Amino acid sequence: MGISVLVANEYPVVRSGLRTLVAATEDLAVGGESADGHATLDMVRQRDWGLLMLDLCMRGRSGLELLKLIRAERPRLPILVFSAQREELYALRAIRAGAMGYLSLRSDGETMLVAMRRVAGGRMFLSPEVTELLASHPVESGGVLPHDRLTDREYGIFSRIVSGATLTDIADELSLSIKTVSTHKSHILDKMTLAGQVEMVRYAIEHRLLETVSE
Repeated sequence: MGISVLVANEYPVVRSGLRTLVAATEDLAVGGESADGHATLDMVRQRDWGLLMLDLCMRGRSGLELLKLIRAERPRLPILVFSAQREELYALRAIRAGAMGYLSLRSDGETMLVAMRRVAGGRMFLSPEVTELLASHPVESGGVLPHDRLTDREYGIFSRIVSGATLTDIADELSLSIKTVSTHKSHILDKMTLAGQVEMVRYAIEHRLLETVSE
């Protein structure tokens, strides 16, 4: 049997696509699937996996907090983030949180297999875009941009707000109360010294942090 892969993604079509891709190989095998953060954590605890393909945007416990929790409980588990989120949004934080690679859903099948094998083998996989981000990110050169001051939870809420999600949507997705999300929003505005949501969106556009910004 090949390397046992746990695929954590809420979309059936993505999980099915990965199953089909891996089925054509001799060294990789999808051994389990999960559609939300809670199920992913439960499955990670149940057995030793050869590789975790992790999406950062799932219902329930998700995102960078889930990544950090898994890394704390299973420090040797190879984790490859496989997400629709643009590299500018989450790649740096994901790698700093313990991921060994970051792969976009836009990647072709050959690149996916290379990334999976590389990470499962204990090596990092970085696309040219992520490598450039790591080399040029302001934090590395001593500067800190306003959005770098946010905690991982705040950054997740910030990215959802500027992408058009309502506070109710965010509360439902992250299993939080609307009051808690509203409090986080206030802290985000304070830390980034912004006056309101319009300025948040303008900031995201200027710094290319929006999913809808064209390449």
